Amino acid sequence: MKIFLLLLSVIGRSSQLVLNDCGSEARRPQVSDIAVQCGTSSIGLAIQICPVIYTGYNETLLILNHMLEPTCRATLDESVNPPVARFNFPLNMTHACGSIFRTTSAAGTGIFSDFSNIQTVNISGVVRSIDPTTGTITYNAELKYYYSCAYPLEYLINNTQVDVSASSIAIKDNNGSFISTLSMELFTDSNYTRPLVMPQLGIELRTSVYVEVKATNLTGQYHVLLDRCYASISPLPSNSSFFNLFVPCSKDQFTTMIENGDSQSARFYFPAFRFIEQQNETVSTYYLHCITRLCEKSTCSTFKQCNNRRKRSPLDTSADGIAQTYTISSSEIVTKTDTNESKEKPLSAGEDNDSAVGLGVAVGILAFVSLVALCVAAVFYKRLRN
Repeated sequence: MKIFLLLLSVIGRSSQLVLNDCGSEARRPQVSDIAVQCGTSSIGLAIQICPVIYTGYNETLLILNHMLEPTCRATLDESVNPPVARFNFPLNMTHACGSIFRTTSAAGTGIFSDFSNIQTVNISGVVRSIDPTTGTITYNAELKYYYSCAYPLEYLINNTQVDVSASSIAIKDNNGSFISTLSMELFTDSNYTRPLVMPQLGIELRTSVYVEVKATNLTGQYHVLLDRCYASISPLPSNSSFFNLFVPCSKDQFTTMIENGDSQSARFYFPAFRFIEQQNETVSTYYLHCITRLCEKSTCSTFKQCNNRRKRSPLDTSADGIAQTYTISSSEIVTKTDTNESKEKPLSAGEDNDSAVGLGVAVGILAFVSLVALCVAAVFYKRLRN
């Protein structure tokens, strides 16, 4: 009885659009009548309203996942052509207008091939029509609009039709990404308050570099977990030498992890180093990259256990098999070379030749002096004997 009274009040607020206003759009539903926008904090649905009116309904009779709350109802948008009924609801498991959250796992491929558990969250639901007809029969076909958004939960930081029958069913699947919520920033202090401004001549070797990977404007049910971070000479990590700061269940002895998988930010720091192959250059320049997992708060701890992760081989640089990767890398890190003369400083070709010539001259002079000394000694020896 309560639902019936609510439906009567809903019908009283029906759309002002009528079938005559639709013109050529007054037709039966088609595959393209629903559009889905998979955002980072909400999902948006847009359903063309004229086929809905043609079938005998309006936007007030389209119900999202049986939810009758005002925040889950459609609003008519006549500012676009053709006009649409819009739904917009947050990506939050506690209130997503009845949407179903389903997390699936599969073995990683390509650059993620060293991880046995790569997760994807799928958020789905249905918009159904409610027939206001009372009595034994109806002439209105039932409308069903299914939607689905799939979000991968693993990123490299360096970023779905209408069949008409007895029921009109629209299915729209789409892919979303949380990559735009992720960012990497470098700092100079352990409080992560002073951003690192790279000097033109670079930073001193062994200077502590503090790294933060953070998610902003992301639904609160996910935490940030770093699976692997490494440095490469090229901004494109697959095209150059690299050095692992840490990989699953292992890290470089000089890398210190501060926070990982406990909130919407992950933090670590390491001392500035240089690549040996850049030893003949004035400065050493490289970039940081992190493979980042978004895990549900209740499951993050399981991904920290080594038996759920595969350790990356240090020789594995393959990135084949990735149809699309999302890369947000750090700004370039520049380190100074040692300004003092030391055994690490390489000799140029000219310096090497000069050293060889000088050494030869010194040996020749020493041999000549030794020969003269022997001759003088022989003369004195003969005189003493006589």
